[in-house]
Amino acid sequence: MFGGAIMHIFNPDTKENGGIFSQSQGWLILAESLLGHGNRAFEYFLESSPASMNDRAEIRVIEPYVHGQFVESTTSPFEGRAHVHWLTGTASTVMVGCIEGICGMRPNAKGLVVSRHLALALQDVDLNAGLVVGGGGREHAIIKALKKSPDCGEIWCAPGNGGISYDAKCKNIKSTDVDTMVGFAVEEKFDYVVVAQDDPLALGMVDALAAVGIPAFGPDKAAARIEASKVFSKDLMKKYGIPTAKYETFDDPAKVMEYIKAEGKYPVVIKADGLALGKGVLICENEQQAADGVKEIMLDKKFGASGNHVVVEEFLTGPEVSVLSFTDGKVVKPMVSSMDHKRANDHDTGLNTGGMGTIAPNPYYTPEVAAECMEKIFLPTIKAMNAEGCPFKGCLYFGLMLTPDGPKVIEYNCRFGDPETQVVLPLLEGDLLHIMQACTNGTLENEEVKFSDGAAACVILASGGYPVAYEKGKPITGLVDGQLPGEENVTVYHSGTAITEDGALVTAGGRVLGVTATGPRLTNALSHAYEAAEKISFEKLHKRSDIGLRALKALAEKE
Repeated sequence: MFGGAIMHIFNPDTKENGGIFSQSQGWLILAESLLGHGNRAFEYFLESSPASMNDRAEIRVIEPYVHGQFVESTTSPFEGRAHVHWLTGTASTVMVGCIEGICGMRPNAKGLVVSRHLALALQDVDLNAGLVVGGGGREHAIIKALKKSPDCGEIWCAPGNGGISYDAKCKNIKSTDVDTMVGFAVEEKFDYVVVAQDDPLALGMVDALAAVGIPAFGPDKAAARIEASKVFSKDLMKKYGIPTAKYETFDDPAKVMEYIKAEGKYPVVIKADGLALGKGVLICENEQQAADGVKEIMLDKKFGASGNHVVVEEFLTGPEVSVLSFTDGKVVKPMVSSMDHKRANDHDTGLNTGGMGTIAPNPYYTPEVAAECMEKIFLPTIKAMNAEGCPFKGCLYFGLMLTPDGPKVIEYNCRFGDPETQVVLPLLEGDLLHIMQACTNGTLENEEVKFSDGAAACVILASGGYPVAYEKGKPITGLVDGQLPGEENVTVYHSGTAITEDGALVTAGGRVLGVTATGPRLTNALSHAYEAAEKISFEKLHKRSDIGLRALKALAEKE
């Protein structure tokens, strides 16, 4: 899976091999520099090629990548300067090229490899093996979608979980252990890596993979700050005029309370600056709750260093909408909209969670709202990141509030949402692998991103006591190889499961399973999801009974 090539760096003077970066059936040979060497590196390669690669045909030259276009000719007017010889043969594809550095090299779905100063054409590369980093329902949904691609081969997941192991090989490596994960990717010669979780993105896993020549889906460390630092994202929106809630940032708990008391407006929102598993946002109804929240985040360090700084912002009102989008740093292609249900209990009561269920599409997100968001939020955000020198590539999640004053950004996420992914990807009609590669390679404009006209609903089955204290190891019944037998248009995504030594599937997390159903209408999807969920059981199972109720009311009002 996920295309690549053996890449050698040759010095035409010393004839030294600079090392192998990645591997597949194709061979990509780059001269350290042809500047001043003419075709000597190319001639050396032919002289030293294995006998099995001597049958060659057709030589074409592709000039350096300039202004977004490729210029191709049969001879090179840049003799002695950077150019590429492209050879096609019966056994393999061979490239000989030159570049002063190979940073930023990325294969894409069309076989183009773009380096810092040079574009190379790569054809007929098989897709062998890839890795998805993470271990929850989101990652399971990504894996399920990737496996629909005809170019998808073997998939690994690290750390994965019991249920994911039915669909991918799992390796128990912590997603935050960047060095071990990258070492594993090199050892297994993965052609492509999907970094799905926020923590490894914030820690620079994509950067570390690039350093060893492995392309990855997801933003680099600098761009991941859009989620990893609420202060960074709020300051970005203020600087570039992207609509969001009024806010102030603090690193002194006393000054936080002084500001809140002076404003005297409740509810008030307090956000931990850093990552907090989606739970670092407190909505405080009065001064006492605000004081308790400040103590919890900044003094008790419930979220560790993520609470060293906080953002205090006005409470916005209106329908919430989640819009995940694909972007290559130049264009944005939004996915189908969705609606999350964050509170633990029915009627949006109880503690904030990572999400207890989702539906798609969101009925409040009309074509008119979508157009306004593209003009005022989506494209300005991409342009702002470019202007700040940290272009964003990957999945950019827009958490929106449709206020009386228009759409405003509540938050950005630098990756697929969970459990939004579990309703968005089942509606994707395009090839997820090709779309992801296009994001990585900067060619998303040429890739079709299409979703079905139907609907999807996901009901989360959680452990009793979540999101505070809960027990693990409870046997799960009703599933065969992780899925419901005989169910059409229903998929069970595993968020927190494990397989015991005797092969039993058991609970292993707060959110255990996500039961997703698709249908022509939201009513069909919801009823099917709940009917399917009733067939699964484990001790102290907890689920909300009102997922999608707000959406159904909104649809009824439209009619």
